Amino acid sequence: MEIGVYSFAEITPGEHPARRINELIEEIVLADEVGLDVFGVGEHHRPDFSVSAPAVVLAAAAARTKRIRLTSAVSVLSSDDPIRVFQQFATLDLISGGRAEIMAGRGSFIESFPLFGYDLEDYDELFDEKLEMLLKIRESEQVHWRGNLRAPLKGQGVYPRPIQDPLPVWVAVGGTTRSVIRAGTLGLPMALAIIGGTPARFRGLVDLYREAAREAGHESRSMPLGINSHMWLADDSRRAADEFFPPYAEVMTRIGLERGWPTTTREQYEMLRSPQGALAVGTPDEVIEKILAMHRIFGHQRHLAQLTVGPMPHDKVLHAIELLGTVVAPAVKREAGNSGRRPRVSAVGDKADRAVALAPPHREILGEER
Repeated sequence: MEIGVYSFAEITPGEHPARRINELIEEIVLADEVGLDVFGVGEHHRPDFSVSAPAVVLAAAAARTKRIRLTSAVSVLSSDDPIRVFQQFATLDLISGGRAEIMAGRGSFIESFPLFGYDLEDYDELFDEKLEMLLKIRESEQVHWRGNLRAPLKGQGVYPRPIQDPLPVWVAVGGTTRSVIRAGTLGLPMALAIIGGTPARFRGLVDLYREAAREAGHESRSMPLGINSHMWLADDSRRAADEFFPPYAEVMTRIGLERGWPTTTREQYEMLRSPQGALAVGTPDEVIEKILAMHRIFGHQRHLAQLTVGPMPHDKVLHAIELLGTVVAPAVKREAGNSGRRPRVSAVGDKADRAVALAPPHREILGEER
């Protein structure tokens, strides 16, 4: 299994983003040094995030790293130009020596749509068309494509071409069945965000993904599946819980106010930290067990950790990355490699499990879709 990190480079509104961008690059460099497999950088257009152009940050990191794969997490394809997205990540692929990936999503916030002149009424159609176009560009230098929302391409060339052929494209989903079916039908790797409730409740979505792939004629068992989740590590379990809760609760409560969710409480948080919950917050041993529990449910090939849901002290982020790379990743890879067939998992079991399942949110709020 591949283990990695993704970040949106959160900042306090009003804080200058230069410091956070430099810290983020340092985090990517350390992740490479401690042997992590993937680092993802997200795209947002709000004052509480410092990255709106992931490919630029990843290119800076590519020049200072050697082996780690570099991906968007996500590229908001609906409000972007697939030609430019491909060109940017093809260039990143050339700079990095073949380590670039695109993780395409519909967008969890709406700011980018009016910013770039798109109508939210076209939310679904925009992603469908642009993903189809991106895949056509990936397939051939001279592109023939026609849609409803922009002018057609009639054999124009798209350059540069990347080292990797094809350039990896993942679809990020946050829990909607349409997104899951789309990824499976297209035969694309899927990254599923699980940041609330119980992971077992998402098993049906993974089954649906694989069923859609099979019905479209793809070998579903060979298609990579990734899980993205919130995570924090420290040497002591209570210290980890106490460090992560304040920024986590602040962000979840603030975004919840925009979307009609209740305030995030410590009780909810502790339920989510329990063995049945989605939060992997604790010592390396506790995090290992949480990832392996998810692997028993999903049999996934990649697990990415969002370590900073809100701003966290940089030195502690570096320590969490070091623990993830030197302690957690080797143990998870060893145990996952030795595991047998995945058991079938029921949706929700005992009283504690039901309590965790009721803890909001159930859908990705920072990465893929609203």
